[in-house]
Amino acid sequence: MGKTAYIFPGQGSQSVGMGKDLFDSFESAKTVFAEADEALGFEISDLCFGGTDEDLALTENTQPAILTASVAAYKSFRSEGGPKPDFVAGHSLGEYSALVAAGALTLTDAAKTVRNRGTYMQEAVPVGVGAMAAILGLDSETVTDICAKAAEGEVCSPANINSPKQTVIAGHVAAVERACELLKDAGARRTVMLNVSAPFHCALMMPAQERLAADLDLIEFGDLDFPLAENVSACLNTEAERVATALTEQVSSPVRWLEIVENLIKEGADRFVEIGPGKVLSGLVRQISRDVAYFNVTDQESLRNTLNNL
Repeated sequence: MGKTAYIFPGQGSQSVGMGKDLFDSFESAKTVFAEADEALGFEISDLCFGGTDEDLALTENTQPAILTASVAAYKSFRSEGGPKPDFVAGHSLGEYSALVAAGALTLTDAAKTVRNRGTYMQEAVPVGVGAMAAILGLDSETVTDICAKAAEGEVCSPANINSPKQTVIAGHVAAVERACELLKDAGARRTVMLNVSAPFHCALMMPAQERLAADLDLIEFGDLDFPLAENVSACLNTEAERVATALTEQVSSPVRWLEIVENLIKEGADRFVEIGPGKVLSGLVRQISRDVAYFNVTDQESLRNTLNNL
């Protein structure tokens, strides 16, 4: 019998109203939102359910909001009979949701940490200095080589290696723009400058990484109940001692999503369940392999459908 991986989304999957249906339907979801509200000292539930798009898009809000909605979806799914996963993974911010699911990190610690993480990442680079762009239709090796040529003493590197033909790059604005022109010449199908508030997962994030490291040093992590495929290494981990290092390095390192999914498939995963708002990761899994099944849990209907199919 095949194995199941639960995967948790990152920034960009947020939408106003996320988690509300689960909150209205399941006591376990209510408990999660109440705990997050208390941990943060403000009503993240109100922001998720009825805030403005602008407020929800602020990085220091987006990160705890997606975390809370994702953990609520996970707790609801498990409370209704969803099976224990064989593996977990999360895209950037989603790694915190995965760690909560695996029992290595409390929701309270996670919510406070990602709220700070969002603030640190936002403050690391002045607005207008950094940029990110999605590159479609080229392999990551080609993208990496061209970023190095385009840098010209500035920062420009892969930030998210999402699928065989989708890589997001990050760095200084001019360097990213130079890379986009070179990548088009090299045969990229499209290059799209992204509307983001900071250049995540590149060397420009080192100030945020250093600030976050101090926060993570204060947290007592537990061993994981099931293996997690790390962003920074794409390898499986179950040991508490490794978690803080992986989360620290993650801030300025690329998200190796393509390798994560490929490695989970090699380990026997043939079912991927995206837990939390949106279906971004399900789309990436489909680009990586057509030989696996993928489901999502974002509201009561999708929860029931996934339960029936697993």
